[in-house]
Amino acid sequence: MADGGLGFWQPFKLLARSRKIQWRFFLGGALFFWQNASGINAVNYYSPTIFKSIGIIGTNTSLFSTGLFGVVKTVGTIIYLLFLIDQLGRRKLLMIGSIGGALCMYYVAGYIAIAKPADHPTSSLPPSGVSAVFFFYLWTAFYTPTWNPTPWVINAEIFGQSVRTLAQAHAAAHNWLWNFLISRFTPQMFSSMGYEVYLFFASLMIWGAAFVFFLIPETKNVPLEAVDRLFQRGLPARRAHAVV
Repeated sequence: MADGGLGFWQPFKLLARSRKIQWRFFLGGALFFWQNASGINAVNYYSPTIFKSIGIIGTNTSLFSTGLFGVVKTVGTIIYLLFLIDQLGRRKLLMIGSIGGALCMYYVAGYIAIAKPADHPTSSLPPSGVSAVFFFYLWTAFYTPTWNPTPWVINAEIFGQSVRTLAQAHAAAHNWLWNFLISRFTPQMFSSMGYEVYLFFASLMIWGAAFVFFLIPETKNVPLEAVDRLFQRGLPARRAHAVV
């Protein structure tokens, strides 16, 4: 796994021959499916629509809310880099992000379903609307230091040198594939589903937590030469780190 200078086609040959490598490719690509299943790119590309659905009206207010969304993401990324990544590990971060983010999305969906802010536009949000905006930003705070960078970190850690370049290209392709699909169909989803879009993404985040719990081993502080042991046949992912 650590051989260099294998030529352009050699990583493809190794991938075709090794089920262990194929499994890691599946896990690495699937992480980007679950990342986008959080709804992050629906929010990134259509945040004014998101805030309007919560009840925020007016161009300036919507743009300010979108700008604040960007600030929260920046702060979350800094916290991740300085404190979280090597303190909590990868698995805990992803599961915390999924469960916490899902609860926030469920709250926003419940508010929209009950209050129907689009049917009662107002220049000032009621307390329940303010809390919905708060939970939206809280969702951002859960997502940014967890699912935003961690799939990239895991993809960099689970592959040896012999297939790493191919693996990173594969990860980037999955990222942009799911990014495109989610952003492409977000307007239609909001038109046809309304508040159920939030339920949809929240439920996918719960499934994402289950995916991580059962299938993704902890890679924190695992040297490259020991990574293979994380993927031993019959070894549950949640216990793999203990054998390294």
